[in-house]
This record gives sequence, structure tokens and C-alpha cells, in this order.
Amino acid sequence: MYSQTKIAIPIFQNTKEAVIAVAEDCIDKGADVLEFRIDALDNPNSKEIKEIIEEINFPMIATNRIASEGGSFKGSEEERVNLLLECIDLVDYVDIELQSDDKYISLLNEGSAKTIISYHDFEKTPNLDEIYYIVEKEKELGDIAKVAFMPKDLDDTLKVLAILSHYSNTIAISMSDLGSYTRVMASKFNSPITFAAGTDVTAPGQIDIETMKSLLNMDLTIE
Repeated sequence: MYSQTKIAIPIFQNTKEAVIAVAEDCIDKGADVLEFRIDALDNPNSKEIKEIIEEINFPMIATNRIASEGGSFKGSEEERVNLLLECIDLVDYVDIELQSDDKYISLLNEGSAKTIISYHDFEKTPNLDEIYYIVEKEKELGDIAKVAFMPKDLDDTLKVLAILSHYSNTIAISMSDLGSYTRVMASKFNSPITFAAGTDVTAPGQIDIETMKSLLNMDLTIE
């Protein structure tokens, strides 16, 4: 039985030509979805972004990641969100951070794309009650909740599995090599999307796409 969890591959390139070339490579390798990191582009503008999305013509998450959560966008918050708003009827998903102003999240919800409300902590994993609170807020605001944390020990990675077992329509990731197995186990909890690496590695612990596809479709049933 094949996994229903979609494998997304991030594209973190600074030119239109490079984004398209990497996208084609990721599609050839078997990606189900591409995560288009708009914040990686040099001086991104709406015309260029639309041209990239239309030329690639493949299921896509549009993301313009905020600096405090690992992003590279240099403009104002209004400019950052406006570029995402240009994508809401061109892509399948838009990802915006929970810390963004609610008015911007509401605007993104007006498009046809599903909204992923995300929270990333590259330093630590909060306690379980705090993670529950974060996920509950995300689910109130958007279609899919996403959390990604840095583990200090194995117990931290188990918190992520607890989230996956408790909530549907949720992406939960434990980063680094220690937490990389959670990216595979996401499919066993019917998480809608997990993330693998193609050309670009955008978070610690991402597994390459070929390995991820093999692991997701492995029968782990214990008789």
C-alpha cells in the first residue's frame, strides 16, 4: 500500500532560470509538490513570480519565509505578504507564519489555495502543552497546521509524533539528524505533506527524495 502523504521538495534559488531548472529536476526525481521559496529570489517581484509558477505548472506551495524563522526576505512585512497574495489563485498552497498579523492571514484565506499556517523554531522544542497551543491557533487560522522544531534529545522528537497522532491535517517535523525519522513517520499518521531534499537543503535533517520515497512506501506492519 502506497503512502498518501505528499512529498514536498523546497526550491531555494535566487534566479528565475535556476528555480525552473531545479524544479524540473525535482519533478523528474518524483516530487509530489514543490515548495517555492520566494524569499530566496534576488529582488523578487510579482511578474517574475507569476512567470515562474506558470512555466513550472506543477503542484506548488508558495512561501516567502520571514527572517526570524529561517527566511531571507529583505523587504517590509507588507511587501512580503503582497507577494504571497499574488500567488493565492495560482498555486495549491500558501505557507505563512503564525506570527504574521491576522489581517494578512485572513487575506490569504480569500484565495483558492489552501493556507498552511506554520511555526519554526531552529533552537529548541517547546513543551507539549505549548505545542498543542500553537497547533490549535494554526488550525483556527488556516487549512493546515505546520510546526517544525529542533530537538535536544529523543524525547523532543517524540513530542512531534504525539502531535501527529493527536491532530489530523497537520505537518509536524523534528529537525536535525536526530529527528529526521519523523519526516518518514509522518506518513504513518496520515500527515498531508512531508519534506525531502532535492538540490536544496533548507532545514537540518531533510532526507533526499529517492530515499524518502523508498521509506514512505516500506511496509512497517508488525505481525
